[in-house]
Amino acid sequence: MSYRNLEECIIDLEKNGHLVRIHEEVDPDLEMAAIHRKVYDAGGPALLFENVKGSKYRAVSNLFGTIERSKFIFRDTWNAAQNAIAVRNNPMQVVKNPFKYIGTGLSGSKALPLKKSGSQPAGFQEIQISDLPLIKHWKEDGGAFVTLPQVYSEDPEKPGIMNSNLGMYRVQLSGNEYVLNKEVGLHYQIHRGIGIHQDKATKQGEPLKVSVFIGGPPAHTLSAIMPLPEGMSELTFAGLLAGRHFRYSYVDGYCISLDADFVITGEIHPGETKPEGPFGDHLGYYSLTHPFPVMRVHKVYAKQNAILPFTVVGRPPQEDTSFGELIHELTGGAIRKEIPGVKEVHAVDAAGVHPLLFAIGSERYTPYEQVKQPAEILTQANRILGTGQLSLAKYLFITAEEKQPISSYKIEAFLSYILERIDLQRDLHFQTNTTIDTLDYSGTGLNTGSKVIFAAVGDSIRELCSEVPEILRDIPEFKLPSLVMPGVVAIQGPSFKSYEEAQQHMNGFSDAIRERGGLDSCPMLIVCDDSTFMSETLNNFLWATFTRSNPSHDIYGVNSRYEYKHWGCDNVIIDARTKPHQAPPLIPDPIVEKNIERLFAKGAVLGGIEK
Repeated sequence: MSYRNLEECIIDLEKNGHLVRIHEEVDPDLEMAAIHRKVYDAGGPALLFENVKGSKYRAVSNLFGTIERSKFIFRDTWNAAQNAIAVRNNPMQVVKNPFKYIGTGLSGSKALPLKKSGSQPAGFQEIQISDLPLIKHWKEDGGAFVTLPQVYSEDPEKPGIMNSNLGMYRVQLSGNEYVLNKEVGLHYQIHRGIGIHQDKATKQGEPLKVSVFIGGPPAHTLSAIMPLPEGMSELTFAGLLAGRHFRYSYVDGYCISLDADFVITGEIHPGETKPEGPFGDHLGYYSLTHPFPVMRVHKVYAKQNAILPFTVVGRPPQEDTSFGELIHELTGGAIRKEIPGVKEVHAVDAAGVHPLLFAIGSERYTPYEQVKQPAEILTQANRILGTGQLSLAKYLFITAEEKQPISSYKIEAFLSYILERIDLQRDLHFQTNTTIDTLDYSGTGLNTGSKVIFAAVGDSIRELCSEVPEILRDIPEFKLPSLVMPGVVAIQGPSFKSYEEAQQHMNGFSDAIRERGGLDSCPMLIVCDDSTFMSETLNNFLWATFTRSNPSHDIYGVNSRYEYKHWGCDNVIIDARTKPHQAPPLIPDPIVEKNIERLFAKGAVLGGIEK
């Protein structure tokens, strides 16, 4: 389908059994988010909230809640968009198979943005921020946020829509020190396009004009998060995926998306920031309050029957998991084009995406020798950690296919393959005092932490333990060892108080293992607060281990030593205990959870939707 607006998509989804309307009044303060989470967890439908307390506007969520529904939305344009990206990544594909890509040029004719003239945006009325559904997602959030915005800015040195950036950066509408209706907060991380534009504007001593589009065809929302090939703009891709031009005009010097449901325009002035947050984020914790750019609101517009789309983020999986799957399907070949020899990079959703990467590379440096140690994959690993958003990762596990096919998406098998082959005295490589995800509080400061590469190739050098080794039992202060997966054991340690004390505890733990004869079959040990939780599911292990540890500070080792500044060990110990400086985890409000039960009772609108 080629949707002209969000309403057309909603009607189509409803006709095909993918959407439920909620007529009862629902509070945007925590209730709507709690309902969304429960329906998402059950694999349920999209939700249209028709009676939002305090606002005349409707809101919709869970549009992209399943990969099947997402692909249904884009069923008529998906192949054309996928082919266009493939052509950008590898133009020779067209030469080799011209008939497969014959429709790409025709689809591209609809892709270029289409400018409309006029001094006022057609079909819009001017409103205020306070008229919007002010949705608060988690109890300790700093206020109401827009979670699916399309934030538009232009290059001050080369203005115009073809030199623009469309990104998804959360927008805080209320709370903290923001003057309601006059200011909103913009939270964007390093390496973002809008940051480059702001830097240029600041050097010119000028404010940066910004437009926040909300709603419109679902293709516009997805385009705001797409990592596109060089030279393909988000707005061109939006037109391609929507099957129709991105229509826009300029009012008061601000770009207006004529298909959006809401548009907020304003300016970011040089050096102006205000506290933004806390906000329950995709790592499963609160991102805390920090200064971020404040946007002075110019005007706010709404269509007559506008609908505000939103999502709820939290510990994965959430709706943004589907975004990740869509992006992978559309751009899966891009990394192979950008980094020669790399076959696959998997940002692990269960670990919050940025903390943990799995990668499959190639070993071609010495084809005349039997591969004995990582070589080319170390070069590829450094390329990965220097590429766009991948550079925010903390842990990278990388290997190369040799005698058997490997998939980084079969998580336990992939980790086992590496743990069977890794020489921990040789194959760990650290980067310290570097950048990590802004939302990750395991490091030494905002955006600051460390990285480690686990690289392994060649033949298996060990058989992984399939049960808890006896030597891990009855170690003083370390109790309840539990098998997470072959070769990985979680063990409960004393509560973390300081890094000085942690060093003493870990030294004692590693000494006890060494004195008991070593432990080759178990190369990875996880020290945690709750070993039962850690080993209960693979997702618990991935989430708690890699979101709660900073490699430079929290990796220890049995028989660890330095050799010419290279650190190695016999068994790697990751301290995944909660630290005092880390952000608190997201916990649903029990009162709100009880209140929303009315909608899930037998005979109620969401009755029968359960996990």
